[in-house]
Parts: sequence; structure tokens; C-alpha cells
Amino acid sequence: MSQPLASPDDTGGDAPPVHGERRRWPRSARPVEDAVAATFPALQPLKFTTRDLPPSDQFAAWQTYLAPLVDIKLPEGAGTESGFPADHTAWNLGSMLVVQQDAPAHSYLRSSARLRSNTIDHWHVVVLRSGRTWTEVDGLVCEGEPGKVEFRSLGYPFRGRTTDAKSMSVFLPRELFTEIGKDIKNNTSISGNYTKLLIEYLDSIETNLASLTAKDLPQIVQTTRDMIITCVSSSTDTSGTTETQGNLALMERVRRHVQRNLNSPDLTPDTLCRELGISRTRLYQLFEPSGGVLHYIQKRRLLSAHAALSNSANRQQIIEIAAAVGYTSAAHFSRAFSKEFGYSPREARSVAVPPYFAHAVSPAEIGETGHSFDEWLKSLGH
Repeated sequence: MSQPLASPDDTGGDAPPVHGERRRWPRSARPVEDAVAATFPALQPLKFTTRDLPPSDQFAAWQTYLAPLVDIKLPEGAGTESGFPADHTAWNLGSMLVVQQDAPAHSYLRSSARLRSNTIDHWHVVVLRSGRTWTEVDGLVCEGEPGKVEFRSLGYPFRGRTTDAKSMSVFLPRELFTEIGKDIKNNTSISGNYTKLLIEYLDSIETNLASLTAKDLPQIVQTTRDMIITCVSSSTDTSGTTETQGNLALMERVRRHVQRNLNSPDLTPDTLCRELGISRTRLYQLFEPSGGVLHYIQKRRLLSAHAALSNSANRQQIIEIAAAVGYTSAAHFSRAFSKEFGYSPREARSVAVPPYFAHAVSPAEIGETGHSFDEWLKSLGH
């Protein structure tokens, strides 16, 4: 009669148990689990719609939802009674947000005041499916329409208007583009063969968002970035003078260096000149319309501090926030802050935020994502 097979512990005699063999089995399960998980869809969209609300409440709900990003107004003469049916669906790819939007005509404004409370400076790349837009930055207007790609920085004030429009757009952190040799020109639209390829690629991403897996996401972000760089580098857009374009490019380089070094005591005009390879005269001429380079550095520091102070989730003490943006004296920081904004750092702690219409987004959607669109924007790339 055959004997039963011995178990791994049935070694006989006084031989010690083979502990190494025991540990091997549970360790091999994790890579298998990870491999299987990587093949499942990775993205859960954050959906917002006004269509389920009473028509008179729809526009107010839309205003509130986008308030962290821009201020929204109805066209002149339009009322809220007729409703504002709009949809906004966001997908978070980790280092890139994809947004699908369908909304009636309205105007929008990202003001200097908005930048104080929300200092995100991502690039916003817009592809219109229908409708037209007109966006103004520093007196220059960019017109958007289907077949073009718009590039806009959230780090600068802008305003504009749109007709009834459908769009697909992506938000990308500025850090993805810091190493390229060519600066992206703010508030511009481009077209041409490379732009068509970029639009087709974004179309393919949009079509497959619901089925993308975790292992797909880094490559998609990288490819999107590379295609954008190719489009910018090959653009034949020659609007504006060469001198103006050169000033904008240099301003962007200065802005990036200042933002990366806000907490450095060595952030001075001399350091900027040395790091960027420009003369003091050139630097001072560039910032003369803005009140001077020292004023610009101080303003960027104060804007960053204001955003931290007005963030209810930030538990840092005021002196810690001041130090994080380069101030070593609490009294100096308080005086500069009060002069810039008209109220003290302590008062900034209680700056009111727009009321949130809790019924505008279903509790189920909030529970599934654990985030809001505002939080996604702030954490983009981190």
C-alpha cells in the first residue's frame, strides 16, 4: 500500500524544519498580485454636472465648482432662470490631468487676487471640439477654435470669453518642461501638421481613458510632453516682435528660477544675473514695468505665503510659513504682507472661501475619489 506524501514539516528524526522553504511561498504572491493589478483599469473619473439641478441653481453651482481656478460670469444680458447645463469630467494620470468639458457661453477671469489664494502655475493645453474662445493676457488676445491647440499658463492672470463649446484639455506641471531648450510662449494657439498629430494623439487618449492601466500612465504622460515640445519647437507662429518674444522667454526663465528659490537668502538680482547669464541693466529694464526685480521677488514670496496661510489644511505656524518663503524676521514679514494685501498674515488665516453647493456633486462620487478637482490641481505632479 502506498504511503502518503510527506508534508513540508514531516522531515523525520531530529532534522530541523526547512524554514527557508516556508517563507518562499508568501513572498512570491505579491509580484503576481502587482502584475495582475497592473492590467486592470487604473482611472476613476471625477464627474461634475449641473444638469440634475433646478435651472435657476445651475450657473451658481458651476461658478462654485470652478471658483478655485477661475471666476465665471454669464454673458451680458443673460439670466440664470434659463439654466446653465454643463458637464466637467476630470481624469488624474498622476502627472497630468485630462478634462472633458461641455458648457454654454460665459466669460472667465483668473485675476491677480485669484493667484494669491491659488498659486498653481501649471500649463493648460486646450483642444476645442466645438465653439470659439478669446483669451487676453497683457493686452494680447489669443483666439481658439477647432483644429488649433492653445497653450496657457495658470501662473499669470488672464481673462476671456467663450461661446457654447466642448473641449478636451490637459493640465501639466511646469516642472515637466524646465529642461527644454525652448520656452513655451504663454497664451498662444498653434496649428499645422505637428499640431494635427498632437490632437490625434490626445483623441486616442480620450477614447481609452476608461481602460488605461497603471503601467500605461507614465509613458502616456511622457509621450504627451514630448509631442507638445515638438509642436512648440516646430510652430511657425510669428505673432509679436522678436524683441517681445525674447522678453517673454527671458521673463519665463526668471520666473522659474525665482519660484524654485523662494526660500533662499541668496535670491538677489546679482544671483539672477549670474545664474541666467544676463547683465544687471538688462534685468532691470525687463522688470522696470513691474516695479523692479526686488519688488517682483518679494511679491512672489508673499503670494506663496498667502496661498499657504489661506489653505485650511496647512497647520504650519505663521513664522514657519514666513521662513519657507525666505523671511527671517517675523516683524518684517508681517509688515510686508500687510502692505501688499491690506490685512495681516493672521487675518489671512480666516479669508473666506466661496460657499460650496453640496448638492452639486453626488456623495458617491466624492466617496469614490476622496478628492476634489481643486485638490487634484494642487497635488498635480507630487
